[in-house]
Amino acid sequence: MLKSIFRSQILQTILGWILWAYMALMVRTSKWEIEGEEILKEHFENNKGAILAAWHSRIFVMSVLPAKITSRWKKAENPISMIISQSRDGAFITQAAIHLHLNPIRGSAANKKKKDKDKGGTEALRLATRALKKGGVVCMTPDGPRGPREEAGLGPIRIAQLTNTPIILWGVSAAPSKRAKTWDRLVLPGLFSKGAVVFAGPMEVPRSANADELRAELERRLREATRRADELAGLKILPYPEQLDEATPQLPSSSSQPATE
Repeated sequence: MLKSIFRSQILQTILGWILWAYMALMVRTSKWEIEGEEILKEHFENNKGAILAAWHSRIFVMSVLPAKITSRWKKAENPISMIISQSRDGAFITQAAIHLHLNPIRGSAANKKKKDKDKGGTEALRLATRALKKGGVVCMTPDGPRGPREEAGLGPIRIAQLTNTPIILWGVSAAPSKRAKTWDRLVLPGLFSKGAVVFAGPMEVPRSANADELRAELERRLREATRRADELAGLKILPYPEQLDEATPQLPSSSSQPATE
């Protein structure tokens, strides 16, 4: 019963309006510091095509892009597209994206444990490829839709190689913010925050290059850009998942023998 109510079009529309209002107020009442703006502007205004990569935890802060940054530039031939999952959360995020004049592309990679369940990945790939070949900008979250947090997948690399499109790294942050207890530790900025945007790149992705090596480079460079944005905004920097693993004390196994003097 609750699931059917939550999935109703009316409720999704209302939630989309609420989310849009929150993001719009947050952006307009906050003070923003932007670094590397010319990197994206060059591709946006000249219809060169680019993949814009940011971590999933920053999805609500991403509203700064159409509301505060590209609105000052020469109008592009193609709207900015954003890949959004087909989850229930993705439905009202899609509504908010439309209010922000973004072009939503619904779909994501299939769950490794549920490979038979279609999540619209093939259709999303087709639409993203078409947008990039037209010279548009496509926003992606390399760790979405289910993580692990701030660990890049191969999706952006595969699309970039397929379309011969560069990747622009996008670190975005705001403070003070609360972090939701979600897998990505979602950043929820308050009104009148201090925001920061850091563009880096473009990162070229040759078809002949090793995809796994490019994925590691994307992850490293996006982490650097995000850390820089967090430092500028004053947001507490969380350790990466592997750092948490390293910090966990390892108990000796039952087969371990006591040391002898």
